[in-house]
Amino acid sequence: MKEKQDYIQDIAEMRSMMERSSKFLALSGLAGIMAGIYALAGAFIAYKVFYFNPDEVIYNSIDPGIISTGLLKVIFLALTVLLLAIGTALFLSYQKARKRGEKLWNPTSKRALINMAIPLITGGLLVLILISKGLIGFVAPFTLLFYGLALYNVSKYTYEEVRSLGLIQIGLGLISSYFVGYGLLFWALGFGVVHIIYGVYLHYRYER
Repeated sequence: MKEKQDYIQDIAEMRSMMERSSKFLALSGLAGIMAGIYALAGAFIAYKVFYFNPDEVIYNSIDPGIISTGLLKVIFLALTVLLLAIGTALFLSYQKARKRGEKLWNPTSKRALINMAIPLITGGLLVLILISKGLIGFVAPFTLLFYGLALYNVSKYTYEEVRSLGLIQIGLGLISSYFVGYGLLFWALGFGVVHIIYGVYLHYRYER
């Protein structure tokens, strides 16, 4: 009986080692929650403080190549939210990897980063083109779409739940592309609420 238990334990350890070597498992659920909170705060500030409304901007058609001061503030706010989310994710993932006795930067995390970076950089460049053409209303839908594609692309190197998260973001991006006037609301829903729900789920399933 004891030998059988040892055999099962050995198989479990081998599976765990194989999983650690092929997947990036240092993603933190708390980082997802914090990213969601940052996104909701950013959307609130953009709407209430900077009076940013993509519906008004797109139908009033700003001149291509001319970026207003208000829009620059929103872009700066979005970059701040992005940097806060990335910084928090790196810090908490580093802490989690250290507790697991692993290195944050390894061949698996490199492959994951490359697979995620290609759609994100493509989407970022496209968003810059949209802004330069005055098509501000499509910024929120396209950021959701390309972020979802990046998550779907990287999901084979990390938790399988990331694939579902990517599909949800893609769906929200497509719906938001149709209902352009609600772009900021969909942006807050995708980057804010969905991230918080995903982070809570990841934390309770893998980190407790």
